[in-house]
Amino acid sequence: MCWRRGGAAARAAGRAPPPAPAGDDDERELTIYSGRSPDLIGPLLQRFAEETGINVKVRYGGTAQLAALLIEEGEQSPADIYIAQDAGALGAVQAAGLFTDLDDDVLDLVPSAYRSREGQWVGLSGRARVLIYNTDVLDPSELPTSILELTDPKWRGRVAWAPPNGSFQAWVTALRVGEGEEAARAWLEGMKANDAAEFPNNVSIVAAVGRGEIELGLVNHYYLHRFLAEEGEGFPARNYHTGPGDIGTLVNVAGAGVLRTSERGDEAREFLEFMLGEEAQRYYAETNSEYPLIAGVPAASHLTPIAELQPPDIDLSDLADLEGTLRLLRSAGVLP
Repeated sequence: MCWRRGGAAARAAGRAPPPAPAGDDDERELTIYSGRSPDLIGPLLQRFAEETGINVKVRYGGTAQLAALLIEEGEQSPADIYIAQDAGALGAVQAAGLFTDLDDDVLDLVPSAYRSREGQWVGLSGRARVLIYNTDVLDPSELPTSILELTDPKWRGRVAWAPPNGSFQAWVTALRVGEGEEAARAWLEGMKANDAAEFPNNVSIVAAVGRGEIELGLVNHYYLHRFLAEEGEGFPARNYHTGPGDIGTLVNVAGAGVLRTSERGDEAREFLEFMLGEEAQRYYAETNSEYPLIAGVPAASHLTPIAELQPPDIDLSDLADLEGTLRLLRSAGVLP
């Protein structure tokens, strides 16, 4: 595959495209709000623009930030498509009544577990939660079979987490759904009492584990593979999956929905079909080390297949209550 950079790349990076020629009123375009970072999705947006001739305008930002912006903008939003890094944010936008129904033949490209129960958003790639550990200090046999065991005093000061990070907050929402509100509160308070080290995001946790500054961290699986690609197999950190059915092995999705107010339905459909086509799904698998979601495209050979992970039975459509999670994180003293 050729992931060239050029005029379409400028559009995909959010820079203003050159003015259209006079009288060109029929230019096909899409405005995308992306909660995924340019390094993860920018090349795909570029490729889509090159292949279709559709002018892609993208606004990058935090997933939760853009969801809040969409809700604030309401029917005045210029966005045609919202891409989020987790199902919870997609659910929040859906709950606000801002998404339109997607066609069944688009939804049916992915398993029902990775799309909206109501048919208004669809997963584009999968991301598993993992424990990342320093291989110079720990052996997998020493690691817990449940994420809930990290409140044990033997892990005091040895574990990193990222409460400000959107993917962590989405996981806490799943913890609330799967284990109950009180159990989630007890775990958060237990981690805080156990001196869990706070980091701003997944990347900083992986880097700290690799440097030996902290022994364990809670992250999404694919961040490690960026470091391995850059620093080689000698990078002293590896992913660890907790036991079957444990909330610590949650598989969430990055996904997308089409705004109800969009007048670019044909272009939006083309975009979703492209993102769920073989080329884009192979890009997710081979370049990003994410889990592809369509049949016929295997995960990268260095990843444990989702079926072997045996993730918890959590309906991703139930993860929309981000506000409730933020209230819990604040009341537990984990966020200010």
